Formats: sequence, structure tokens, C-alpha cells
Amino acid sequence: MRILLSNDDGIHAEGIQTLARELRKFTDVTVVAPDRNRSAASSSLTLVEPLRPLHLPNGDYCVNGTPADCVYLALNGFLSGQVDLVVSGINAGANLGDDVIYSGTVAAALEGRYLGLPAIAVSLNGRQHYETAARVVCELIPKLHGRILKSREIMNINVPDIPYDQLKGIKVCHLGYRASAAEVIKQKDPRGEAIYWVGPAGLAENEKEGTDFYAIKNGYVALTPIQADMTAYHSLQSLQDWLESE
Repeated sequence: MRILLSNDDGIHAEGIQTLARELRKFTDVTVVAPDRNRSAASSSLTLVEPLRPLHLPNGDYCVNGTPADCVYLALNGFLSGQVDLVVSGINAGANLGDDVIYSGTVAAALEGRYLGLPAIAVSLNGRQHYETAARVVCELIPKLHGRILKSREIMNINVPDIPYDQLKGIKVCHLGYRASAAEVIKQKDPRGEAIYWVGPAGLAENEKEGTDFYAIKNGYVALTPIQADMTAYHSLQSLQDWLESE
């Protein structure tokens, strides 16, 4: 198996380095990742300037682009040879519920799925026990096969930030959702001009049993299948009825 590994925290982040080291113990790994932190880049592609992959001494590549750029580039002619699986992570911080809309970690995996490959995204609910998340991924990958996910779906994995032997197990979950995000943070730059920072994400609003929030809160690995189709199918008929009544 040959794995393409990317992330959104940047190639030097502890998460991707830990995962690359553990995956290379049993499979071939090629890292193509952003040259700096590109968190919350979602699925954006760089269209107004060229991408410049830099080949590092250890064989990895860093790119002056987004996570989606990295996977798109790697799978559309940049890398030679077959890639069997796209893995994105380990992200510093969970990607739960609404987070997946913004997440560059999830976007890198989705880009692999767009291009026809099975893909997983993995995030740690913290910044300490990366080895726990890496071990979870290394145990799941040999069990993957083509029938697990449908076309254009990915597996989103969130891991509690605790030692491996304290994990309670794995739960298959659906996405929860958050409350509204906090207000923007207003400051002034050294010249007295107003600047703004995006505020923290909202707290979990739906963390009922069955959600990814619930699993993580209770010490379980959360496993969620995700698809790019965001159509609200349950509203199609009511929308059609409304249109016809007008």
C-alpha cells in the first residue's frame, strides 16, 4: 500500500510527523503538505499564483498552497506511481460537527475522494497525545477495503487527547453541531488602526448520544462517514410544494 499523507497544520507540525513515522513502520508513505499552517482553509484551491513544491532532504514535499492544493497536485500528475489511500492529519484540535465545513484536514481527505481514492481525516481533541491518534489510524488502515465507504465519502476520525490505554473504544457517530461562534475580537495595530481576529468556535449545542461530540466527551474515538453532497433531501418536497403554491 502507498499512502499520500497531508494535513492543514503544515509539514512541520507534530501531528503529521508523528503519523508519518508510525505509518512508515509498515507501509510506503509520501508526504505532500502545506509549507505553513493553513488551518480552516476548507477546500480552497490556489488559482491566482503558481504552486511550488519543495523536495525536502527526507523525501517529503512541502507546497506553498492549501491542503486541497497539496492533494490535488499530488494526484494530478505530480507524483509518479499509484497511490492507494489518502490520509490527512493528525490535526491539532478536533474536527467535530460544523467544524468539517471549515476544516482543511477534512478538505484534504475530501480532495482525495473527489479524485477516486479512499480517504480518511484524523484529528486529536487536543495537542498532547498524538501517539494515541497515530496508533488508532495504524490499527484501522489494514482493515480498510473498498466496500466500507461509498463513492465520494470519507472517514472522519476524532480521537480523545488521552493515553491509548484509557480509550473506551470506538463509536460510529453522526455529526453534532455547535452554537454560534463567539464575536470577533477587535484590537488595534501599532499604528492605531483597527484589526479583527475571528473569535473562538461556539460550544457544542447538540452533543447527544450518537454524535461525535458525545463520543469524544466520553472517551471514545468518534468515527463519522462524511460526504460532500450537502443537499437537505428532507426539504426537497416541501420546497417544491411551496414553489407550486406560489
